Amino acid sequence: MGMLSKITRLRKNRQFEYNPRYYDNKDKANPYKIEPKFDQFRSTLQTSRGLKNKINSALEDTKRKGDRNIKIRMAVILAVLILIFLYIIDFELSIFFS
Repeated sequence: MGMLSKITRLRKNRQFEYNPRYYDNKDKANPYKIEPKFDQFRSTLQTSRGLKNKINSALEDTKRKGDRNIKIRMAVILAVLILIFLYIIDFELSIFFS
């Protein structure tokens, strides 16, 4: 087990602290700190450990309303792809209309 974990373990990325030489960091936010724009809206950033917390976070995600246009667009794209697939495999569509 010990040998297998050494092979399968992922390397951690190096982190560097950049501090400019002539920059006064007092009473100001660090302008070099990179923070993604939509981190406050992402629910996947919180590490939920345990089965109960994962289920609760999944239920909260399903309760959230999505964009209606995206749902309609996805349904149309999915329908077109299914019809193309059925055409490629030469599926007989007349069984639905008789």
